[in-house]
Amino acid sequence: MTRHAGAPAGLLLAAGEGRRLGTPKALVEIGGVRLTDRGVRMLHEAGCTPVIVVTGAARVDVAGAVVVHNPDWRTGMGSSLRAGLSALAPDCPAVVIALVDQPKVTAAAVRRLREAYESGARVAVAAYAGRPRNPVLIAHEYFAEAAAHATGDMGAREFLRARPDIVVSVPCDDVADPEDIDTPEDLRRFS
Repeated sequence: MTRHAGAPAGLLLAAGEGRRLGTPKALVEIGGVRLTDRGVRMLHEAGCTPVIVVTGAARVDVAGAVVVHNPDWRTGMGSSLRAGLSALAPDCPAVVIALVDQPKVTAAAVRRLREAYESGARVAVAAYAGRPRNPVLIAHEYFAEAAAHATGDMGAREFLRARPDIVVSVPCDDVADPEDIDTPEDLRRFS
């Protein structure tokens, strides 16, 4: 494999209204820290730069991040992924995509994706119990293809399914947990 270098950008998807939760997830706090701020901090700690936050249902100012508002957020995660990818600089070498509602995803998991990328992987996906989840790292030459597959509530999933030949699975069970916050009961478990 060819080695690749250059820090990837971070992309935090935080546009949803949190219908089952009852409030936009971008505004939710755990221990006095908004999920949005937690996600941005995690991406920075992993060495991602710049960090972009895609908002929608709630407009949020976030220190240390470029905020991109997705006016089409109601159409699902796909439009948020497209908005985030289109906001990246033309010379951005890669991007790590994370979701705002997964507070147990860690900088250590993102660093593992970066290591796979730096060793030549073009697409690296965090895996838990052998199953691909989040975060996901995508090299720049696949941004357009990932965006084309991002429709409805599908972020990068359809792109990953369409291109198993380039996806490197990176075990992260020991350093992160992809459990997400979708309901008030979920939030209580994290609080």
